[in-house]
Amino acid sequence: MPVTTRSIRGSGVGRFPAVTLGFGEDTEEEKEVPEESNSVKENACRRWLRKVCPCCCPKPNEDDITNTLVTGTDDKEDGKNGEKPETERLHPHIFVFVFTELLLKVRSIDLMKSKSGGNRTEHHTNLYQRDDFVIRRGQTFQMWITLSRPFNPSTDKLHLQLKTGPLPSVSKGTLVTIPLVEELEDGRWEAAVVRQDDKRIMLSVNSPPTAAIGRYQLTVETHCANGQAVSNHDPANDIYLLFNPWCEDDAVFMDSEVERQEYVLNDIGRAYYGTENQIGERTWNYGQFDDGILAACVFVLEKSGTPPSGWGEPVNVVRVISAMINSPDDGGVLEGNWSGDYSAGTSPTAWSGSVEILKQYHKNSGSPVKYGQCWVFACVVTTVLRCLGIPSRTVTNFSSAHDTDVSLTTDVYLDENLEPIDYLNADSIWNFHVWNDCWMARPDLPPGYGGWQAVDATPQETSQGTYRCGPASLAAVRNGQVYLKHDAPFVFAEVNSDKIYWQRNIDGTFSQIFSEKQSVGHFISTKAVGTDERNDITHLYKYPEGSEEERIAVETACSYGSKAQAYSSPTAKDVTIEVTMDGVGPEMGRDAELTIVLRNSSSEQRRLTLHSQVAVMYYTGVNKSTVRKDRTDVDVLPNEVKYLEWNLEYKDYKDQLIDQAALMLTLSGRVKETQQVLATQFSFRLRTPDLIIKPIGKPVVGEKMAVEISFTNPLPQVLKAVVFHVEGLGLLTARKINYGDIGSRASVSLIEHFVPTLPGPRKLLASLDCKQLTQVHGVADITVGDKSNGTL
Repeated sequence: MPVTTRSIRGSGVGRFPAVTLGFGEDTEEEKEVPEESNSVKENACRRWLRKVCPCCCPKPNEDDITNTLVTGTDDKEDGKNGEKPETERLHPHIFVFVFTELLLKVRSIDLMKSKSGGNRTEHHTNLYQRDDFVIRRGQTFQMWITLSRPFNPSTDKLHLQLKTGPLPSVSKGTLVTIPLVEELEDGRWEAAVVRQDDKRIMLSVNSPPTAAIGRYQLTVETHCANGQAVSNHDPANDIYLLFNPWCEDDAVFMDSEVERQEYVLNDIGRAYYGTENQIGERTWNYGQFDDGILAACVFVLEKSGTPPSGWGEPVNVVRVISAMINSPDDGGVLEGNWSGDYSAGTSPTAWSGSVEILKQYHKNSGSPVKYGQCWVFACVVTTVLRCLGIPSRTVTNFSSAHDTDVSLTTDVYLDENLEPIDYLNADSIWNFHVWNDCWMARPDLPPGYGGWQAVDATPQETSQGTYRCGPASLAAVRNGQVYLKHDAPFVFAEVNSDKIYWQRNIDGTFSQIFSEKQSVGHFISTKAVGTDERNDITHLYKYPEGSEEERIAVETACSYGSKAQAYSSPTAKDVTIEVTMDGVGPEMGRDAELTIVLRNSSSEQRRLTLHSQVAVMYYTGVNKSTVRKDRTDVDVLPNEVKYLEWNLEYKDYKDQLIDQAALMLTLSGRVKETQQVLATQFSFRLRTPDLIIKPIGKPVVGEKMAVEISFTNPLPQVLKAVVFHVEGLGLLTARKINYGDIGSRASVSLIEHFVPTLPGPRKLLASLDCKQLTQVHGVADITVGDKSNGTL
């Protein structure tokens, strides 16, 4: 029988209406099939075709973006504009057009977050007790993505997206798009496919060492010719990103592994209390890796209301934590109580760890925990900072001053009869006070002020309107440079202020009648690295009591205070000091010579005692170690310009240098006749020799040539296990040459052959690396001729 075909011209059901096709006498309409709960809709034609030929038309799945059946007869019009789409001929008079397109979708994400897996162990986060994905910035991690079909790099695109904070923003680094690249580069968000297994791909993902820390939401977006798809956010795949003291480019980098073990990974510590003559100690459970503590610490950051865009800077994070551990201003973690009545909460002396405090604060949605005093505040700060990846320690200062008027002195006011005037005596000296040191670079300060920074969460005085204190550079505090942020004046007064007695005069004014110069800041203590012994770190906060350097620091600091008149002002400021350097400066392996220039502009002779010290410095401005100290008495004649040669011998620094070979000379002194204080700092580096690169042969594309690389060891010692690196775009791919040892002061050369691949001006780069010497490199300009004519 002839085929009966229903017309589709008048149908109003969508673009491609449901129709029934009959073969032979079977003209009965297909009964309506209920729509399946599938993302792909199926029309009646396709359902009929699947019944007729299930092998050719299988049941649709959610990977099909469109499965459209178009029917018509050959006596109808062609498609629009006369174009004829490809067809499948089912009958001489019937055509069926089937379009099946596949999206690339994410089926699952495996972050490989097992505590014993490579990600967690390599990132030193395997001690965190939950199975959260915890990593450190500035370091790569791996992840598996299972897709709906095999990934085709030539046609498919894929990128990761991370979001943190309430208003993620690309410009502020809180909305991060991580592209796929061929090869990862340090210092940026990137991902590369390192393995493919059918529908699974393994990515290696890199983060910059400046990324904001915190909790990120992860999604994956795919693109192909047929459209794009975005994976659903799964909280189980949230990423906790922390500071990285193991990464040299992170501001919190600490190069000593034993110190990292102590100040980041040790979850038990000690706090000291009592008096300087009766020092007590108690063990404290920091518990930074305990189940739920990381989430609680991130909650503290979020509760602060500060923008996550600032959480990449440890200075900002420390100030936030300093404010948030106490409850005034912002409903922080602990409510302080020194009244003796703790019936509404827990006595401060009853706490023995931070875990219960932080969990209670998190569980109660940010309701302050009752109660804390200074050691409780400080120990909780240690927990939070170590948990977030900032090296920190708990510090106790005995006979600790509390300066209330920014005088940088501890003032005692007496009446005419030498009786204390209680309402004026706001300053006090605590038997002991506990705060924290944390370790970081300080790019916001001049070089040399990175390293240990004091931070105090006990609410004593406000800083920029909020109860917090620090981070204050210990180097700045030690030298009385209280104009350097943050809160250096308050910390200085705690450890090194003079105690000054003032008597009221008949006219109501006050006169200074006595001062105690050694009553504040004794036995500053912290737990020693690797043991339970007490480590006295007073020398990091102040020079020896009564020394010339200590007195200079006190007077320098107090000149910025509100009672500068308590100290004799210099009768003249007629001597200047500066440091100069000849040419391009000293060379590695040789003595370093600088010149100290003293100018006396007065008509009288000036005598001064000059103190100098030189320290090895990281490029971040953090001092590593002091390598030499000197004290010199100098006489400067009237109107004389005096040049003092300053010399640092190779033996003084040879075992202390680090990557950039940077040093800092610090000078301070006092003019005896006028009491003028002199101070200056001068940073310099020891220059390393260049590699000399000489091309051999005519550089032409496709033709073999060579270069000679020459080097002379500048050190009077053997360079061990020297490795040369050579590369040049269009010349040769990166190569590593294990050369071996190079003798003391020895000159060496090596020949490297290669075949240029691109014409035009090119640069060949080479560098040398070994434990004893770094920052040795060279470059050669090579113009490559085209192979066709050999022209350059």
